[in-house]
Amino acid sequence: MNITFLGATKTVTGSNFLVEGAGKKFLVDCGLFQGQAADEWENEEDFQFDVNEIDFMILTHAHIDHSGRIPKLYKDGYRGKVYATKATCDLCAIMLPDSGHIQEMETEWKNRKRLRKGESLKEPIYDVQTALMSLELFEPSRYDQLIEIDDNIHIRFNDAGHMLGSAIVEVWIKENGENKKIVFTGDLGNNDIPLLSEPTMIEDADYLVMESTYGDRHHMRNDQKAEIFVDIVSETIRNGGTVVIPSFAVGRTQEILFELNKIKEQTTDPNFLRKYEILMHTPVYVDSPLAISATEVFQENMELFDENTQELIKSGDNPLEFPGLRFTRTAQESKELNEDDTPSIIISASGMCEVGRIKHHLKHNIWNPKNTILFVGYQAPGTLGRKIVDGAKTVKIFGEEISVNARVEYIEGYSGHADQEGLLNFVYSFTKKPEHIFLVHGEPEGQKVLKQKITETTQIPVTIPDFGEKYDLKEEIKMVDKIEQNHDQKYLRLQVLDRMKTLKEELQDMEEIVKEDLKSTETNDAEINRINDRIKELEQQIVRIVEG
Repeated sequence: MNITFLGATKTVTGSNFLVEGAGKKFLVDCGLFQGQAADEWENEEDFQFDVNEIDFMILTHAHIDHSGRIPKLYKDGYRGKVYATKATCDLCAIMLPDSGHIQEMETEWKNRKRLRKGESLKEPIYDVQTALMSLELFEPSRYDQLIEIDDNIHIRFNDAGHMLGSAIVEVWIKENGENKKIVFTGDLGNNDIPLLSEPTMIEDADYLVMESTYGDRHHMRNDQKAEIFVDIVSETIRNGGTVVIPSFAVGRTQEILFELNKIKEQTTDPNFLRKYEILMHTPVYVDSPLAISATEVFQENMELFDENTQELIKSGDNPLEFPGLRFTRTAQESKELNEDDTPSIIISASGMCEVGRIKHHLKHNIWNPKNTILFVGYQAPGTLGRKIVDGAKTVKIFGEEISVNARVEYIEGYSGHADQEGLLNFVYSFTKKPEHIFLVHGEPEGQKVLKQKITETTQIPVTIPDFGEKYDLKEEIKMVDKIEQNHDQKYLRLQVLDRMKTLKEELQDMEEIVKEDLKSTETNDAEINRINDRIKELEQQIVRIVEG
């Protein structure tokens, strides 16, 4: 048995693993790469395996960085089954066509530019119709149901507590008369995510492939998170501003709605309750057709909610509904939100601000110091959301450079991912510890910290694989092959583009510094002449590069 890591390696997107064992080849996840240009380029590349040789696929959950290339698999000829939980199938039925629409729109925009340059036009990675057709492959399953692929391979989905339908997958493979079990965590949830049950603890495994998104960080406690949320929102509303929340349409949006509905029960502090009253008299808009459809899917799968939430439902209190909540479906309704000066809360996708209506809301609100941009989820490197969180003074939205004057806040405790403590506890919970752990779906620094913690406390060997590395799962785990990508020239070009972006940001910083120097009465003529000469020299270097 062996496993090849083809995504989510030292990054948090593009989850894709190829497993070979007992005469079968199968995939675990097939997600889109998101964020960095170098990552997104991978989406257009051919798969690093023969699609026709894949016998079946396992999908841990519906998020696009885990499911988003399934329509591309279909487009390339794959017709095997995609095993997933029922809720994951329901969510993919709305998310994959939405992703297809985004691919079409982005390709249309790029082709307009290519047409002006006289370049050949491109096809989208896949379109809406292909995404719809790929849904025929999905095979819905229940948690705890043992699925027999054949006599030698069995799988089982367990609740991962990350989002509706998310699963930790146990895979049993019998090969050469020996049974081995490999566990894929997918994305592990927190123990206190609203609506959802805690992640299932697995008793035993021979090998563990585990996410590591927050391998070096600890989340704030739930009560702290709620108090901070109310403080930020009430202060903004009192100042006559609007709170814009970039939120992942599936999972995070529904959790925020639940929090808004139940937050007052967490304290009897009169000061807190006064702030809460301000919040409850403020209109809350969910402005994302996908989020609205996903909320409907949540309401259709309420049996998956945790016990406390189910008790609420039985009492007649729908945790996803409350006074002041409004859904905006049409583009016109969305546009009208930015024409209304009434203080409000706008929850809109995408969570990393890369696509969707959120970009329009940022364009109309991020320049105004009265407003707040409140982030409640992980922001991948290279995304617009990450730039804002990291303190960018200006951002480019729809080709326009806009100043970031709004208050920017980030409440990390809302993340759907387990923090370091949660990840370690998952490892500690095994009665029979894994022989080897592979860390995926994380940034390198966080993975290194988590690896050290695991090895120090458990003595279990840990590997952080690179893209394309293939490991033989025997007593002695070793890399037996590595897919060599002919991407040297591609990455060289991307490095040039990345340096251009960095240079642009540094020039903006330099402009601010020079402005301050020129305003200062302490700066004499000699210093101004020296600054002028250096800028001339830089300008000449840029001209030489362009002319060359």
